[in-house]
Amino acid sequence: MIESKEQTCVVIGASHAGVNFAFSLRKEGWQGKIILFDADPHLPYHRPPLSKAFLTSEAGIANYLLKPEQSYQNESIELQLGKSVTSINRDLKVISLSDGHIQSYDKLVFATGARALVPNIVGLSAGAHVCYLRTAADVLKIKEAYGLSKSKKVLIIGGGYIGLEIAASLKKLGASVVILERERRILSRVTSPEMSAYFYNLHTQNGVEVYANKQVVSVETLEETKQVTCQDGSEYLADLIIVGVGVRVNFELAESIGLEIENGIKVNEFAQTSDSDIYATGDCTNHFNPHYGRYVRLESVQNAVDQGKVAAAAISGKWQAYDSIPWFWSDQYDTKLQIVGLADGYDDLIMREDDNQKRSVWYFKAEKLLSVDAINNAKAYVIGTKVIKENKHINKNVLSDISIPLNYDLLTS
Repeated sequence: MIESKEQTCVVIGASHAGVNFAFSLRKEGWQGKIILFDADPHLPYHRPPLSKAFLTSEAGIANYLLKPEQSYQNESIELQLGKSVTSINRDLKVISLSDGHIQSYDKLVFATGARALVPNIVGLSAGAHVCYLRTAADVLKIKEAYGLSKSKKVLIIGGGYIGLEIAASLKKLGASVVILERERRILSRVTSPEMSAYFYNLHTQNGVEVYANKQVVSVETLEETKQVTCQDGSEYLADLIIVGVGVRVNFELAESIGLEIENGIKVNEFAQTSDSDIYATGDCTNHFNPHYGRYVRLESVQNAVDQGKVAAAAISGKWQAYDSIPWFWSDQYDTKLQIVGLADGYDDLIMREDDNQKRSVWYFKAEKLLSVDAINNAKAYVIGTKVIKENKHINKNVLSDISIPLNYDLLTS
């Protein structure tokens, strides 16, 4: 155990990664100060509900807090919200804040996450009727803009998971929704053609208009409506435009002080950066995953939580290497998608349709199972997780035969 009574650990970012790290650090026995800084003025909140429950409900963001305010006080974790870190001096071990204050540190943790990517589209500027979705403030803006829209005609630029989740949520509210995707199919950068087809059908069956191969080139304001023009000349009218085309990693501050940057802040197996007193966790990091033998950057709550625990243990002198299998989820309409593993580089897949509601896609590279997409099928998700974790071989003939029920022992015997 490292003596920490007089030391200070500063955390930049108070979302899933930063908050879970702080509580983990206290649990590991850190006795010194823990201070979290975040530009967001709200108490730290869950991010996944932003495009789902929070978007469609009347409940305020206080219903989705990561921890009650009293919990921070109980653990002597100091929250400094509505404040941005503007610069860092590694030699003096101090950070400068947007309000002019200076804070010293002994250990520093980047949990800076990512921000919405702003595409270079002529006439697309954030305003009352052009929104992004990354923070609670973004959702509140969407709710206000949606409430002001008379015909409720919403156009979403981007057919990734965020765009699809927003479409499903707004469709439940009765909106007319159009999705424009630049690539040849929705979800093209994150999943297989089979999964893209499934979610295309799911949305069109629920009344959403989905168009691929649509490169938006301009947005024009026509009185109270927006006209969106694509490269192929097609035009669409919308009362509200929501942009969901990806994110930019918030690594600029880390880069400015000379930390190693490679598709995010590069960290070792202990979430430690190229400076031994500085760590990084969550969406902003690029870390080595031993299950896949390569560096990855993940945007997931699971990674934020697990890396936070690893960093907290390391700072406390307990070196426990990161060894987690990635998992993700998405809720759209009454469909629940659970994903375990990373399918990148697959050369074979097997799709099971156990019934009209339960499906699963199993991704292989040669004979090794890489990932499973489970649709309304928790059993497939659990079995896939166990197979990947234990590096077991699956009998593909058994897997592909839907007359044989999904069973771990049958699949791996």
